[in-house]
Amino acid sequence: MEQATAGGTLMEAAVGLTSGTTDRNKMKVMVALDDSDPSFYALSWTLSTFLKAKTTATMTTVEGDISARHPTEEGCLFYLLHVQQPFHNYVFPAGPTLHTAAFASSSVVEAIKQVQTEISANILERALSICKRSIVRAETLILEGDPKEAICQQVEQMHVDLLVVGSRGLGQIKRAFLGSVSDCCAHLACCPVLIVKPPKGTTHDK
Repeated sequence: MEQATAGGTLMEAAVGLTSGTTDRNKMKVMVALDDSDPSFYALSWTLSTFLKAKTTATMTTVEGDISARHPTEEGCLFYLLHVQQPFHNYVFPAGPTLHTAAFASSSVVEAIKQVQTEISANILERALSICKRSIVRAETLILEGDPKEAICQQVEQMHVDLLVVGSRGLGQIKRAFLGSVSDCCAHLACCPVLIVKPPKGTTHDK
């Protein structure tokens, strides 16, 4: 597991992680995403620093048409993963007393699921547009479940070589009660984990 802030040390860590994959046809790189700025910073940093450090995108123009040689064709399979948490149909008060309660109707449940689906699609659409600007092809995956468990399970199932996650910078209290997806992946994932922490004051360009 490699963890550092964006900069020279992280650059060295990222490049070093590829040294053991020369005997494989393709290196599988997965970036776990949510809707936070640190998450997209991790993706942008990976594209601009990690992939470009290992591959070269060659642009040629033929009769006005631009064709690109993608970094992913040079030895990397790039995956964008988003995990949406399932909606739990909890009982909630439905009357003047605590003795009256009800479940959300099926129409409400479906509406919430539809919103979750749209949010997931928007996250990956934004991520793909970032990849497109960097001339990188990527596959997208949407899973449902606890992000901490789902990410680690998918990494194992797909035999991922490197997992990249952003750091949201939770405070000590929130980290103690809620836990950190990046910390959990760093301890449980079966591959090297690169935690990208954006510099202070950095706001990713949406």
